[in-house]
Amino acid sequence: MTDSILNSIILLGALGVIAALVLYVVSKKFHVYEDPLIAEVEELLPAANCAGCGFPGCRAFAEKLVATEDISELFCPVGGNEVMKLVSETLGKAVAEKDPTVAVIRCQGSCEVRPKTSEYQGPKSCAISDLIYSGETDCQYGCLGDGDCVAACSFDAMYMDEATGLPVVITDKCTSCGMCVDACPRNIIEMRPKKKRDLKIFVGCLNEEKGGLAKKACSVACIGCSKCLDVCPKDAIVIENNLAYIDPAYCTLCRKCVPVCPTGSIIETNFPPRKEKVAEPTKAESDA
Repeated sequence: MTDSILNSIILLGALGVIAALVLYVVSKKFHVYEDPLIAEVEELLPAANCAGCGFPGCRAFAEKLVATEDISELFCPVGGNEVMKLVSETLGKAVAEKDPTVAVIRCQGSCEVRPKTSEYQGPKSCAISDLIYSGETDCQYGCLGDGDCVAACSFDAMYMDEATGLPVVITDKCTSCGMCVDACPRNIIEMRPKKKRDLKIFVGCLNEEKGGLAKKACSVACIGCSKCLDVCPKDAIVIENNLAYIDPAYCTLCRKCVPVCPTGSIIETNFPPRKEKVAEPTKAESDA
């Protein structure tokens, strides 16, 4: 009986040793070398895994940074220039410094200016709404108001304004990851440069209908009148498909376009109030 138990123990031990040897040989044969720099670079990244860099996660982005010789075109929008500088120092590769950007909502179609003409009873999702109908208003280009962008934001940098039915971006929290841009089926969210004091000028409309139809659907719609184009000193404005667009690369924030817009579709943010021009007295008033 004792010999039988002993033989069983010896047999099991031998099998364990053989299995360990097999596993060791297999692990050596199929071992995949991983550059230790990958883990080092991943530690520097913000671990947001937001795909704002164009890769599915920070791990994949770290692998790309290590494997690529020229990383000047690669950028982590969440970490920004500070993180990319650390990556540059770690890898000994040059990176390009980029101006920070922030999400803007290119639609002002609140209930007051864009009246509802129908009522949607389906699932509250912009993606679904955009697939099956044109929206609850006569504007087929504006915000659907179901908040897919807010749900996609991992940084609590957006919320839906109950009064207007439109999303609002909390600039200080926006990391420029672009998740809200990808989530919007109407493409009304754009990443624009975040200037000093977050000064921005942009056209808050995407309606490509001709002037009369656009204004009928929304009173603050761009009507493609070209008045903003005529006063722009830097050729920063183009008009295509009955719609004006202000290119942030050329716009100097002079604000000349804002007061000439007849519908108020051009938005300016964080500028000081304009000084009201005091009318010069007439000759009769001066003599009096």
